[in-house]
Amino acid sequence: LTGASAVLMSYANGKIEELDARRQGLIKEIAALNAESVSPQKIEYLSSHLGNWDNIDFDDRRQVADIILSQVQATAERVSFEWKI
Repeated sequence: LTGASAVLMSYANGKIEELDARRQGLIKEIAALNAESVSPQKIEYLSSHLGNWDNIDFDDRRQVADIILSQVQATAERVSFEWKI
C-alpha cells in the first residue's frame, strides 16, 4: 500500500484485524470439531457391535445409536436420520 493515505491504512488495518479475529474463531471451531471426532476405540466398538447387530442387547444398540446419530425424526410417512459421523 505504498502511497496510501492514513485513512486508507487505518481502514486496511481494521479489516486485517477483523479478518484475523474471524480466522482465529474458525480455527477454534475446527479444533472443537476435531476433538469430537470418533476415536479408534469407538470405531472398534462400533464395528464389533454393528457386525453382530442381531445378537446384541437393546442397551448396546442404544449406545451405538448415541455414537453415530445426532437426531432421528419420524413421521407417519418417513423416518430421517442426522448422522454424527
